[in-house]
This record gives sequence, C-alpha cells and structure tokens, in this order.
Amino acid sequence: MEMSSNNIWDVEDKVYKSGFVSLIGRPNVGKSTLMNQLIGQKIAIMSSKPQTTRNKIQTVYTSDKGQIIFLDTPGIHKAKNKLGEYMVKTAKRTLKEVDIILWLVEPSTFIGAGERHIAEQLEGNKIPVVLIINKIDTVKKDEILKFIDAYRRIYEFAEIIPVSALRGTNTQDIMDTLYKYLPEGPMFYEEDTITDQPQRQIVAELIREKALHSLNEEIPHGIAVFIERMKVRKNGKMVDIEASIICEKDSHKGIIIGKGGAMLKRIGSTARYDIEKILDMKVNLQLWVKIKKDWRDSDFLIHNFGYDEKNI
Repeated sequence: MEMSSNNIWDVEDKVYKSGFVSLIGRPNVGKSTLMNQLIGQKIAIMSSKPQTTRNKIQTVYTSDKGQIIFLDTPGIHKAKNKLGEYMVKTAKRTLKEVDIILWLVEPSTFIGAGERHIAEQLEGNKIPVVLIINKIDTVKKDEILKFIDAYRRIYEFAEIIPVSALRGTNTQDIMDTLYKYLPEGPMFYEEDTITDQPQRQIVAELIREKALHSLNEEIPHGIAVFIERMKVRKNGKMVDIEASIICEKDSHKGIIIGKGGAMLKRIGSTARYDIEKILDMKVNLQLWVKIKKDWRDSDFLIHNFGYDEKNI
C-alpha cells in the first residue's frame, strides 16, 4: 500500500514507531488515572472504589514519534462471580496481544499476594514489562529506592519508573520509554483518533463513574448503566440521551434515587457536564433506575449491558 507524502510515517529519514501497550495491575492502583494523564483526555472512568474498569478500553496517542494504542484492562484478581471471571479473562487475553506491558503498583516494600499472582501470570512472557510505581506523591522521596529494590526481586523488568499519575510527575518518562521499546510500524488510526469505543459505551461509563462517586460503598459493584436511547437533534447542537442505572436490590433503588430524587439528579448533572465535553454539544440527559437481581451472575444480562466476550 502506497502512503501519501503528508503521512507522518512517510517523513523522509524519520523512524516512526507504533504498537499496543497494555496497562495492568490490581484494582484501584490508578490505571485509568494514568491513561487519562498520558492521553490528555477523560476516556477511562476513575473512582476510589475498586473494579471501576470493566471493559478493555482502547485509547490512542499520536505524535511525530509514533502512535501508541493503550489497552486499559480490568484489574487482575481472583474472580467471585461471572462478571469477575469476564474481567480477569479480558485482562489475561490482552497480555498476549501487545508490544509492551505497563504494570502499575503502589509504593510499598511489602509485595502482597495480589502482586505475586500477577508476576506468576507474566512468567515466561517475552514481552517487555515496564513497572510503574504510582502514587509517589504519597511517600517520602528517600523511600522510593527501597520500593524499586523490593519489586525488582519478584520479576525481571525492562524498566522501573516511579510516577504520580494524579499529579503528572514523571509521566513523560513513560512516553519516552514506550517509544524506546515499540517496534517500527505504521499509523493504525487517523491522527485525531482518541478512542475506538462506541459513543454509547463512553457515555454509559461516564454515568457509572458519577454513580460510583456518589453512592454508598455497598452499592457500586452491583450497578451497570444501559443507554436506552441516544439521538442527535436535527440542528446537530444537542443530543437526547435516555439511560437506565441497573441495580441488584430493591433497597438500592431508593438510595440511588435519593430523597426527592436528589441523588439521581446529582448523578445526572455531573455526568451531563462530562458528556458535553466529550461529545462537544449540549446534552439532554434523562436517567431511570431499574432492578435486575443478580445481573452479575447472568450471562445474558452481562452481555446485554455491554460486557461481551467477543470484545475480549
């Protein structure tokens, strides 16, 4: 295939690199925060509660050096239900499809069972693994070398980089390292591509993020968001979105709606703000709450809410 002369990859005497990078780690280590920092766009949803990311999220970063396609996978953990099995299967499958693995951990000299489990999954893997020690803004600088030494003992990493994804500290070092290990290759996506996710899925995840931020601890893992309707008006300046927040228990429905509908209104208004930024148009958002008992153990409902094994 002949490339046009204005394509970055075709610049004379310039090496253009491209490839796929997987972000892995235990739940709540900051994978989505880091990806948003590297990409410069709010694509992956963020929450202090674990198991926020359920689907493999593909985002794209393009520069004059090359193109990096990031896959943000669910945290590798021991599954407790069918949804958990789906999440772990997604994460493990991704490890075999990429050029580089970024493994995010928290700053600690104690290497727990979760990290050792991930190290076992990586054994025999010939793909370069770059360890990212995140959240260094929460510890003293003179302790960082101790953390590096502790992790170096459990796996032979290509590189170890301490960062703060929240504050953007050392994140440029990650980009430089990725370009160092990526192979030469073509531009897989157009320059202005940020994500290959369908808009409906992005919108659903943004709504779920706001619910995770607002609700009590016992509810978040048991909610999903389903987009019932999403249609741009004829003037192209506003989109009407109707979405349902799915919960597992009758008692949860009342909490999600809140007194006088206050909680649901709060979720909707904060979600609408982010959706408008992503879609670059006004949003008319209507939310409902529905009960689907034990949906996380139903193959049909897991598929219906967008967690499809065909996407793994």
